[in-house]
Amino acid sequence: MIQSLKGFRDILPGDVEVWQHMEMTARDLFEDFGFKEIRPPVMEKTELFKRSIGEETDIVGKEMYTFKSRGGKSITLRPEATASVVRSYIQHKMYAVEPVRKLYTIGPMFRSENPQQGRYRQFYQINAEVFGIASPLIDAQLIFMLMTFFSRLQVKDIGAHINSLGCKKCRPEFHKALSVLLSKVGDSLCDDCNKRSLKNPLRTLDCKVTSCRNALAEAPAIVDFLCEECTEHFDAVKRFLDRQGISFEVDKQLVRGLDYYTRTTFEIQTGLLGAQNAVAGGGRYDGLVKALGGPEQPAIGFAVGCDRLIEIMTLDKKAYMKNPSVFVAALGTQSMDMAYGWVCELNNIGIPTEMDYSGRSLKSQMKRADRMNAAYVLIVGEEEIKKGEAVLRDMNTKEQALIPLNSIVDNLQKALKIRNTKHETRNNIK
Repeated sequence: MIQSLKGFRDILPGDVEVWQHMEMTARDLFEDFGFKEIRPPVMEKTELFKRSIGEETDIVGKEMYTFKSRGGKSITLRPEATASVVRSYIQHKMYAVEPVRKLYTIGPMFRSENPQQGRYRQFYQINAEVFGIASPLIDAQLIFMLMTFFSRLQVKDIGAHINSLGCKKCRPEFHKALSVLLSKVGDSLCDDCNKRSLKNPLRTLDCKVTSCRNALAEAPAIVDFLCEECTEHFDAVKRFLDRQGISFEVDKQLVRGLDYYTRTTFEIQTGLLGAQNAVAGGGRYDGLVKALGGPEQPAIGFAVGCDRLIEIMTLDKKAYMKNPSVFVAALGTQSMDMAYGWVCELNNIGIPTEMDYSGRSLKSQMKRADRMNAAYVLIVGEEEIKKGEAVLRDMNTKEQALIPLNSIVDNLQKALKIRNTKHETRNNIK
């Protein structure tokens, strides 16, 4: 038996309906806030991620799925979405028509990291990116939108953590202060952090190794080194969040592991996932568009980890199952021939309908309808054909009604008191 690759999984019926609800909730909310969907490819030139994420990151150095194409080009399965969206923004010159763009994407990402609970080699993210707005208002709005998204999904035990990473003006002084501490605690750091301390000290604060976190517990806070402009920006973000009633924690140890982040950074964290407690994260990356060959454009965005989010959602899966409204139990060849046409027509007008194609007994078909949680069973056999009436059985109340076979689809609609739209059909049947 061939099984799926380690770190890759199937999302099966019974679970996928909750995923669809999560994705539709995001689409509805984001589009209300003016976002438009973009669908970048899952493969890009490796250079894109090296230039955006940084060659010294764990993602680029250890975790990316990178291979050679037949033409010898280095190709990578995307490990995150921001770089791809920025590349598209530049390539299609979106800035030339309207520099302010709000874009979102939903789809799989790939990292060759050790699989564990909530972490897969193919994982899913919901991403939102905003280009062309430097104001701290948009920083606060994205955090507000994220918290609203989680609220609509009835996710509990979450909180917003925010920090500022400064800019090119103020970050060098912070690096100096941090490097002094790193030189003193080098023996307590992991090998990766000792390498990071030489090339990008800020990344040591993002390490999840316990010894490193303990050694850096007294590390200087970057918010204490912010220049005047960054201070004003961060104060404004906090002020706007307060006005909107969004509670948050200023987390001085919160940094991002990617090179392109500046100023505001944030995470939505939960106490329900243990050490891997972030279900969403993002921040401002004002220099990335220019770094990838585009014009000077401010930008900010976030990513939601769908796999982790699904784990902490408390929604009832059964409420989102798409069960048949009608199951046609046809007995005999003539009945099956007639039922086939009814099933096609009913499905075509938005009434989810199933039938048995194997000619089994009525008892077996009723059991199958019950397993499928069909709302109604339409029973038709030789006797029903002679009488010109099928039997409609309510699977909840067990009540039965006779439905004339002449114009049976119209008669069913009247009997079920439904309208000819999928959404209204499901609501009325419930």
